[in-house]
Formats: sequence, structure tokens, C-alpha cells
Amino acid sequence: MVLFHSPIAKLSFMIMASITPYNNCLKSLYSLKRFGIILGLSVIRDILENLGNPQRNYSCIHVAGTNGKGSVASGLAAVLYAAGYKTGLYTSPHLVRFNERIVINNKPVINRAVVESYESVKNAHKGNREPTYFEYATAMGLYEFGRQKVDWAVIETGMGGRLDATNIINPALSIITNISIEHREYLGNTISEITAEKAGIIKTGKPVITGVKQEKAAEVINRIAFEKSAPVFRLGKDFKIRKKSSGAFTYYGIEHTWKDLSTGLLGNYQADNAAIVLAACELLNQKKATLPIKDIRKGLKENIWPGRLEIVSTSPLIILDGAHNLVAARNLAKYLSGNLSDKNIILVTGILDDKPYKAMLKTLLPICKKVILTQAGIDRALPTETLAAEAKKITPHVKMIPSVAEAVNFAIQSASSKDAICIAGSLYVIGEAKQALKKG
Repeated sequence: MVLFHSPIAKLSFMIMASITPYNNCLKSLYSLKRFGIILGLSVIRDILENLGNPQRNYSCIHVAGTNGKGSVASGLAAVLYAAGYKTGLYTSPHLVRFNERIVINNKPVINRAVVESYESVKNAHKGNREPTYFEYATAMGLYEFGRQKVDWAVIETGMGGRLDATNIINPALSIITNISIEHREYLGNTISEITAEKAGIIKTGKPVITGVKQEKAAEVINRIAFEKSAPVFRLGKDFKIRKKSSGAFTYYGIEHTWKDLSTGLLGNYQADNAAIVLAACELLNQKKATLPIKDIRKGLKENIWPGRLEIVSTSPLIILDGAHNLVAARNLAKYLSGNLSDKNIILVTGILDDKPYKAMLKTLLPICKKVILTQAGIDRALPTETLAAEAKKITPHVKMIPSVAEAVNFAIQSASSKDAICIAGSLYVIGEAKQALKKG
């Protein structure tokens, strides 16, 4: 028996008792990263079968793509929640806390839920191969949604689609936001090959919505959808939007026209992501769900997606944006040049080794007053020296500070009222920056 000399001592003991299992759980989870990335469905299928296939007890929407899939997934979850459905959202990676990956009704699950879902998955695993970190996390999310009896779960793929662990679900609707070259060692070297992998989430007879712009990508999606008798709805062809200078837009949809809509997410390109959400709402309204337009408007407007053109301070102005590939870097550059032309931009950036860092730097650096190069604490992060060799070809105002926290603090200390700080290049950099800003 533990004796307590004061209520404060008892409370402290209770807090530590709850934190310790959670920390041990995360330590075990993170240790699985040593297994790297292993694509395939056999391991997660076995785990979920031993858990009673909880993913079959709620309706799902599956979201894949290169850019925008998180914005679309969170937007759909926000609409479903606004319409009164108990809604799960599974995304990756997290920025600060693991709990961010498993969200129910717009709130990350509590620590105890993480521990309980981890223990359940651990006990359910009977196979020969140890599950990877992502397989564990995905199984935990699908299990927790079942345990908490959600009505709908919006599931974002991790990588690709066909062999991604999330492809164990049987969704009511599949979404492929867009396609660009990424993860060549796993998905292929061409747009067609990568599209085929992402289109692997298309299910027989279930509609698919896409925002792809390349005709080669559209051809692949149409072919796979035809083989599976799945109707295809494409942005710009089957549904469209017309943007206004105010930021609002009109949606010309599959069956409806909705005027004066807006999204809570910054960036002109977010209207395209919102259009995909709206098309999904139309299809869900046909048979699967009841989503009144007032709730659709509310969900779109209240959608929050951290680390994507997120303003975290106004004095000095600090903007966080993952901008983790070339397309995202171009979108960020357009936003900065179009909305912050009156500011001197200080860029804090770190980039991973599988990204086209030279092209990304050429896109972002010309609009910046100076750049601070940093390095996230992940083994895939490029050294600042590698980035500097290219950055100095573009601008002389280059400083290397490997620690993300120190880089952020230096940028804040050196910023004037005419400066804006933009932190970008990797979601891992954004996560570390958020932690640094919170401590500061």
C-alpha cells in the first residue's frame, strides 16, 4: 500500500502512474521504426481478424493522393461530425503527439486509449514477422474506432494505396486527390506507375472521386475503375468550382450547385480540395448518409488541418506549412508572394532525402529575404551542408542551424516588424517547430 502525506502527493502519483504506461507504449511503438517500410496486407489482415475485424463495424471513406489528402480527409470528417455522426479520422504522420493520428469527433484520443489499443493489437499479433510501426498504428486506429463505436471513419493512406496497410478496409467511397512523382523506390518511376499504386484503393462497385489533372493518371484511374465497375467522378469534368476574389467559391456539382462556400484552410488551392469534399458529400447523400448543406458549410468552414499554412503567431508573423514536396512548395510560394508581398520573408527549412530538394529550394528561396537551413531529428533528413551547397547558388543570405528549435528561436529573435517567418520543407520540421514554439 502506498501512503500519501497530502492530496497533492496523491495526485502527482496518479498522474505519473497514468503517464508511465503511455510513455512505455510510445517507446515500444517508436522502436518498430527499425523495421522500416514493408508494404503488404497479410500482417494487418491477421491482426484485425484476431481482433474480430473491427473495421467492418463502421462505414469508411478512403483517401489517397500525393498532396491534399489530409485536407480532404479532415474536411470530410468535419462535415460528418457537423452532421451529427460520431466520426473517426486516421492520418499520418503526426506533428507533435502520436494521439493526433487517431481522432474521434475532432479530438485526438486520450493517452489511455493509445495504451489500450496498443496492448490489444500486441496481443492479437500471432504472425512470424513483427509488424512495422505503420502497421501497428493503423491497426490501433481501426481497432479504436470500432471500440468507440464510430459511425464513420475517414482513413488516409500512408504511402501509395494498393499495398498500404490502410487498404484492408472496404470503403463506401474512395478518393484520389492528385498524383505527382514521389516514393519512387516503392511506387514506381512514372506517373502511370504511381497512379496504379494509388488507384489500388478503388473497390468493386464503389464510386471514386479524383482531382488528378494529368491525362495519363486519369487514364489509369478510369481503366482500373472500369475493371471494377466503379463509377469515376473527376474534378474539372464531373464537378467544378468557380473561385471569387473574396476567397469564397461556387460549387457546380454532380447534382447540385452550391453558392458562397468557403473553407477554413488558407491557400487558393484549398478550394480544389473543398470541391472534392463536396463531391463526396453529394455521393454520400445519395444513399449512405444525410448531410444537409448547412452542416456541409459548417464543416468546411470549421475544418482545421495543423501545419498547413497555419498561422501560429502574428507578432512576429509565423506561418507553418509542411510543403514537403515540389507541388506543395510551389503552392506555398504562390501564397507567400501573393499574400505577403509587403513582408520580408525569413524561411526556416529542412528537407528529407527522398524529396527534390534542389527544385524545392529554387522555388522558395527567390521570394525570401534570408534562409535558415535546419535538420529534423529523423534519419531521412538531409544535412544542412547538403542544402547549403544548393541554397548558396540562389541567395547569399544563408545560415545553417541544424537544431530545429534553435533555428526557430534564432529566426524569432532576429525578426523585425517588417519580417514574416515561414517554417516549411518537411512535416517533421513542422512538428519540432511546434514543440519549440510551445516551450518558448
